[in-house]
Amino acid sequence: MKAEPFEIAIPQDELDDLRLRLGRTRWADDYGNHDWRYGVERRWLEEMIAYWRDGYDWRATERAINRYPNFKVSIDGIPLHFVHVRGNGRKPMPLLLLHGWPWTFMDYYPLIGPLTDPAAHGADSEDAFDLIIPSLPGYGFSMPLTTAGLDIPRQAELFRTLVRDVLGYPRFAVGGGDWGAAITTWMGHAFAQEVIGVLASIPYFPGLELPALAPERYAPEEQWMLARRSETADSIMSHFVVQSTDPQTLAYALVDSPVGTAAWLWERRRAWSDCNGDLLAAFDRESLCALASIYWLTRSIGTSMRSYWEHARAGGLPLKPVHERTPPVGVPCGFAIFPKEVMLIPRAVAAEGTNLKRWTLMRRGGHFGFAENAADSAAEFRSFFASLRGGAT
Repeated sequence: MKAEPFEIAIPQDELDDLRLRLGRTRWADDYGNHDWRYGVERRWLEEMIAYWRDGYDWRATERAINRYPNFKVSIDGIPLHFVHVRGNGRKPMPLLLLHGWPWTFMDYYPLIGPLTDPAAHGADSEDAFDLIIPSLPGYGFSMPLTTAGLDIPRQAELFRTLVRDVLGYPRFAVGGGDWGAAITTWMGHAFAQEVIGVLASIPYFPGLELPALAPERYAPEEQWMLARRSETADSIMSHFVVQSTDPQTLAYALVDSPVGTAAWLWERRRAWSDCNGDLLAAFDRESLCALASIYWLTRSIGTSMRSYWEHARAGGLPLKPVHERTPPVGVPCGFAIFPKEVMLIPRAVAAEGTNLKRWTLMRRGGHFGFAENAADSAAEFRSFFASLRGGAT
């Protein structure tokens, strides 16, 4: 297995087709929906689509992506795209960063500079990382995916192979959010000899029965977590049910309609981010259009949704541990808890399931907190892994 350099270069006819489709949208009627109670409000969406069609420059996004070294490799017939940026410090620590849904690898782009060249960002050069940032299988440029059965343990094996065997790092650190949190904590559980430590935004450890968490498990100072879970309960069910049940049916509609793809993605960004109902307060139009463009131009919205089906059919929650050691995740773990996260787990529960070394309540950010609050997130990665530097061999 050898990784080959990869440059993002979308053919112009695909961009022309996208613009034509955006201009020929057949809009659904929308009334009584100024507060988004029925879903994405049409006037807001029309304004965003107009910008995507006439104001947004995909070529500028391509240049931003290609600013860093991109690669592709096939592992067991599964194509993986990843960004690999080496750090500028004396002995950078290899760090695998995994995203979730509906994220892309670009959600970690704001962290690349502060983590690979901390001295240029007012931090210690000794805290530099070599970053490996993949697109999950079937997401973005990790296409075309033709292999079924990629549940969390199987993806963890893929990324272990990528970092250890393709890139040659015998030991490495891992971090992530959403699916990335589940995959990285699994790696800390199953591959403890190779994983230096885990920093994630959700303590999603093997054996955790999240739906069964009783309210009394939340400490008095954690009652805000219960309130947030209640607030977002509806917004995390609609996509979960359809994507766990029959994602292919929805895929036909979304792969055929860029407006449908954007609406499906942007609604979740609004509901799950720290934006108080104003999505543009958390993400600018460029990043939102880049998000929709990557899913649209790679035709990956359908395959990305299958992550839910695969996980549900593999047994869903809880993930069954592969060993009986306690805690299930024995490597050092840190968790960055963002105030508007949608999957909030009490600290005491995290301490039961992981070798908890750091628990930080972040100042702001939601489910996409590493992208929403990049400066604090970079500082958190540097601080947590500083004490584990001796394990990067």
